Amino acid sequence: MTRVYINGEFFDKADAKVSVYDHGLLYGDGVFEGIRVYSGKVFKHPEHIARLFESAKHITLEIPMSPAEVQKAVEDTVKINNKVDGYIRLVVTRGPGNLGLDPRGCKPNVIVIVDDISLYPKELYDSGMRIVTASLIRNHPNALNPRIKSLNYLNNILAKIEAIRAGCFEALMLNHKGEVAECTGDNVFIVKNGVLKTPPTDAGILEGITRDVVMQLAREAKIPLQECTMTRHDIYAADECFLTGSAAEVIAVTDCDGRIIGTGKPGPITNKLREAFMKVARA
Repeated sequence: MTRVYINGEFFDKADAKVSVYDHGLLYGDGVFEGIRVYSGKVFKHPEHIARLFESAKHITLEIPMSPAEVQKAVEDTVKINNKVDGYIRLVVTRGPGNLGLDPRGCKPNVIVIVDDISLYPKELYDSGMRIVTASLIRNHPNALNPRIKSLNYLNNILAKIEAIRAGCFEALMLNHKGEVAECTGDNVFIVKNGVLKTPPTDAGILEGITRDVVMQLAREAKIPLQECTMTRHDIYAADECFLTGSAAEVIAVTDCDGRIIGTGKPGPITNKLREAFMKVARA
């Protein structure tokens, strides 16, 4: 039975509850991390904890535990659930308060859920996936900066709904300048003439942990790498395209807005980096 950590205690899944007055529920006020467990080890754990605390700092949410204490809570939850391979959702909500926006008086909740996740069908990792461009743009950095991994995910969810209505699993999101930002839950990469390219952080993206790992693997493999501004034309005209994320891992994109990318199959650099990523993850 799944056991959920809430503020230092473990509860059965059915009994894991927070107050309906929690500002995380009322206003999406909080932060989270999605983390993988491979072979019983929490993947890139310190990096995820650091990003959680950075997001919390940005929204002036004081986590009532030290980074080391949060890390231990995650590891304890993995252990109590006997999870060898799985997915962790680490959440910090603003906590219960009154029905107004004022966060003063709220007492934060720290929640750790350890379970399984299958973001995309297994066969798509062999064949590649279709995506569409969402009409909804990525949050403007001066409004709600995408570098904050907050509980307010409506921007992503509405774009995801567009993808679903188009018969796809994922949607490409552009920023306020019409440039490629990221997908609803993943970072995006392309390959053109042997060069690996991905949007820079100022394009309005979350600095993905898996993105960072893949970029490092590319450097080690001597694959030319550029963080550069891209438009939809670059996606359409790419030789290869793939997405990265903690839940998605590395998955090829073979069609965007009805345009076949490259050969219409996962490309050699995509396959090489996916294989290298899985090797590192399970090391």
